[in-house]
Amino acid sequence: MKQPRKRQAMAPTRGYDPAEVIFEFYQLGTTVKVTAVDPASYTEVSMVGSPQVGEHELMRLARRKLEYVLAKNGKLDPPKA
Repeated sequence: MKQPRKRQAMAPTRGYDPAEVIFEFYQLGTTVKVTAVDPASYTEVSMVGSPQVGEHELMRLARRKLEYVLAKNGKLDPPKA
């Protein structure tokens, strides 16, 4: 008699697309909270920065943190040096 197959957890998402990252900005007094979400893996990171840095730089830093967390959790191949 065959044993029933066990359900496997969701496979790691290697199809990360930086263009699909969702960003949210929230002004907190003299700082901005930036949240970046990868919709493929449902991974979310947050950071706080100065609004004087600019929106594009805050997005770049949040995306970089998201990529770090994805790589750390095995959901993204680590960047090659």
